[in-house]
Amino acid sequence: MAETAEPQTQQTDDSRHAARAERRATKLARQIGAFSRAHGGAEGQLAYIGEMGTRIVLVGEDGGWGDLVAPSYAVAESAARKAGLTLHETFDGEFAAKVRTGPYEWSRMAGIQVGGPSNG
Repeated sequence: MAETAEPQTQQTDDSRHAARAERRATKLARQIGAFSRAHGGAEGQLAYIGEMGTRIVLVGEDGGWGDLVAPSYAVAESAARKAGLTLHETFDGEFAAKVRTGPYEWSRMAGIQVGGPSNG
């Protein structure tokens, strides 16, 4: 009897996990859409960041940029697809050249690299 109950429990757990992933992808897609509307459109790149999940790097048509973190690569792909986000394989070349940074970003990068302003 216990043998038949175990697969059903596994199916229930799988269903819950799939539903949770779908909700997260939908929420991320809404956030991607909001970013895209605020920046005149957007493109993206997915970067696996280990146990933390997958980083969704967003670059707007106006050069604005940002990122989101999805719990898995599959959720990130689903969110990008739902949002209609054009994805790039790598973050280099013409895609990277679209990013516009300001004094704040340069100050933060200098602080990290060569003892510039504090990051705190």
